[in-house]
Amino acid sequence: MFVWAHDAAHGALFGPAWPAEVLGTVAMLPSMNMYRLWSHGHNRVHHGFTSYTPIDWIWRPLTPDAYATKSRWGRLLYRLERTPYTCALHYLLRVWWAGMVMFRPDRRSRERLAFAVNKLITLVFAIALSATAYRFGGGVMGIVAGVVVPFIVFNYFIALFVYLHHTHPDVPFFDHRPEWSNTIGQVYCSIVVRCSWLTELLVHNIMIHTPHHVDPRIPFYRLQQAYVDLQREYGAYLHEYRFRWATVRWIFRRCQLYDFEKKVWYSYREAMQLGAS
Repeated sequence: MFVWAHDAAHGALFGPAWPAEVLGTVAMLPSMNMYRLWSHGHNRVHHGFTSYTPIDWIWRPLTPDAYATKSRWGRLLYRLERTPYTCALHYLLRVWWAGMVMFRPDRRSRERLAFAVNKLITLVFAIALSATAYRFGGGVMGIVAGVVVPFIVFNYFIALFVYLHHTHPDVPFFDHRPEWSNTIGQVYCSIVVRCSWLTELLVHNIMIHTPHHVDPRIPFYRLQQAYVDLQREYGAYLHEYRFRWATVRWIFRRCQLYDFEKKVWYSYREAMQLGAS
């Protein structure tokens, strides 16, 4: 349902805006995401400036120097976010909480009312769902099983997927605008992770990510063919690998701290040794 809402937000499913608004709002409710607020950050920030970290802050890595200046709690939280087991914290804290729940638009924004309405709709849905789970699911444990656990599971998978979409030892991040371009961000800094045919069917081809960045209006059911076309013309610039847990763990171990000048990833241990020297 989230993928449907995602495609609707990009104009990939409907011509008129109002069906996308209705579908997007409803389809994001089970994940407790707020369609208008999510679209604001995703479409304008992430797609507008992919991997240019002063603006696109999703999964922005810290430099060794910035990491060293963090408090003990700040370093622990950063480490927890960047593991394949607790990465849900990144989406939960950086995107859902800070980017939607606590987001305050500029007073002159034309979307202030729409943002407020989306928050209210999501709040009413969460209360109604929790009350239903409490009444028919056995009290507090019904809320835990029917609301809290699914919410955590969603945060985990969306955080992991987005991380794998744009983080790899061979994929750079940028913090200087002259080095970055829209073409580099969309084509070279997005990754295709191939899975079994069943997994790709169940996740609506969400891991075939590069063609989506080239043209967000491509619906999920056209991504396979779009990727074939991209490979034919731009294969040398595309990043692709096969999903394996060993590979995922290796990427998380390898991509921990980043040197934006040298375009090099460091592990925490390597960064400590570099600082000591």
